[in-house]
Amino acid sequence: MPSTAWIWPHGFYPVRMSAVPNGGLVSLDDVRRAAETIRPYIHSTPVLTSTYFNSRFSADIFFKCENFQKVGAFKARGACNAVFTLDEPTAQRGVATHSSGNHAQAVAYAARLRGIAAYIVMPTSAPDVKRNAVRDYGAAIIDCDPTMASREQTLLDVIDRTGAHAIPPYNDKRVIAGQGTAALELINEVPDLDMIMTPVGGGGLMSGTAVAARGLRPQMEIIGVEPEIADDARRSLIVGNILPSGDPMTVADGLRGMLGEITFRHLVEHRVQIRTAGEVSIKAAVGLVLERMKIVVEPSAVVTIAALIEEPSFVLGKRIGIIVTGGNLDVGPLWIGS
Repeated sequence: MPSTAWIWPHGFYPVRMSAVPNGGLVSLDDVRRAAETIRPYIHSTPVLTSTYFNSRFSADIFFKCENFQKVGAFKARGACNAVFTLDEPTAQRGVATHSSGNHAQAVAYAARLRGIAAYIVMPTSAPDVKRNAVRDYGAAIIDCDPTMASREQTLLDVIDRTGAHAIPPYNDKRVIAGQGTAALELINEVPDLDMIMTPVGGGGLMSGTAVAARGLRPQMEIIGVEPEIADDARRSLIVGNILPSGDPMTVADGLRGMLGEITFRHLVEHRVQIRTAGEVSIKAAVGLVLERMKIVVEPSAVVTIAALIEEPSFVLGKRIGIIVTGGNLDVGPLWIGS
């Protein structure tokens, strides 16, 4: 693992590479196979542009809108790949996972399509809009405390009790390959990108995106963005090993997880660079997208735009692909009725 890193200004942290074994990492062929596996079950989501954002940031920006995906988020891709590559005896035991929302919905959705049981461990802090969607897909919800330790222990208890097969939210090569299909579609549609950006929580999407981007356009800059108060990926890449997230209560609830061993290795191997964004900027980004693009996004989906708000100079004059990861926003607090 790497032991050193260069630290650039404004929270930009490219990692100096050292020898990381390539064995066991997801390949571009894995992503392409995943695309074929999940094709019947997902949307090929649109790529949108915005004159406002292009002008504001002096760049050509292409938004891959996974907020229009099944279950309202990119997570449908990884969950479907994991569930539909299970052999029949394993699948019939059911599947289980832990998630604050979008992966929970995705596993529940994929399990319903395959006709198997799903057991979803969810922290009590998970938004109601995501809990309700999981129930609507027919999955059983098991509550846990809003800490990673509680999530993981509760999931182990569920697996011991039910015999279900675990579908991790990100630290799983089947999931990573499935998530990488969003970038595969984006780059095939807009092949001359200079940079691709995604949010970073547990790192599954970032890992899959990096595999697709490096495989199709090796010189492309690959940027991950995480909340400033949940910057465990940034800190982990600096020190060269995985650091805990500390259960940060960021408004970007989907990015509260920490890197796993598999996702960490992918970020290092593919030279992923990390930026951060503050809470005020994340909230502002949600409002800007709603106002200017007329599409619904959740805070976790637009930390990339929040990073541009805080430091636009790093994209000046470039062609940027941004994966907008989800649209499961709880609109209840926005409603003002009489």
